[in-house]
Amino acid sequence: MSEPDTRSRSAITKERSNQLLLAMQASDNDAERRRLRDELVELHLPLVEYLARRFKDRGEPLHDLVQVGTIGLIKSIDRFEPERGLEFSTYATPTILGEIKRYFRDSGWLIKVPRRAQELQTTLNSARSELSQQLGRAPTVAELAVRIEASEEEVLEALDAARAYSAAPLEVLTETGGGRSDHPLLATIDDGLDRVEQRAVLRPALDRLDPQEREVLMLRFVAGRTQTEIAELVGVSQMQVSRLVSRSLTKLRGELAAPVAAPPAEPTDRA
Repeated sequence: MSEPDTRSRSAITKERSNQLLLAMQASDNDAERRRLRDELVELHLPLVEYLARRFKDRGEPLHDLVQVGTIGLIKSIDRFEPERGLEFSTYATPTILGEIKRYFRDSGWLIKVPRRAQELQTTLNSARSELSQQLGRAPTVAELAVRIEASEEEVLEALDAARAYSAAPLEVLTETGGGRSDHPLLATIDDGLDRVEQRAVLRPALDRLDPQEREVLMLRFVAGRTQTEIAELVGVSQMQVSRLVSRSLTKLRGELAAPVAAPPAEPTDRA
């Protein structure tokens, strides 16, 4: 038989959570407190899983994100003060999200980057170094693609990934909404800026970019468009898109005064 019709599952969870939190606060027995904490973690694990799924397209296994988010849940349980009258899930959500964001910040990959592009980093760096020595110049995208047995598009994506890795202040989430923009190409993605963790600093820096630089950067890292797609939308070559991304990120680093490594050298035009 189901639970009484007048009590929803969420209401039952909230009631049980309050009971456990009050019991944990009142207990002086370490073993009892650990038992209560374990039950609270199990009770609120669906919340952690729900929040972790917001980041599922950012290249990390969901299981790992849930584990990281659970650390935030445990911190919330230990710090929660029932007498303040705040619902526990409301209190815990920012802490859980904070732990997950910190995980990405510590990992370096703060901009949405395709997993394939991340995986090519080591191979591409080695190939670039070897070809530079052999040729006495920077290799072309086509030459790099042949060396690592990848498409030219994948090479360009990997070059973007290297720049994204060094652009630590540019963290964005990929959720979008109905934001407004005074630029038609940004109309459907400008709301992504509202999700930027450091938007108070980043938005003015973005506004100081040239319109085309800002457009390309937003299309690449907020809308998640490929360089080929951006080239078609903006009306420039794929190589010009690559250079625009590099130049825009360099300008933003200067604006934000972030102590990050210089971006990788730009390959020469395709052969």
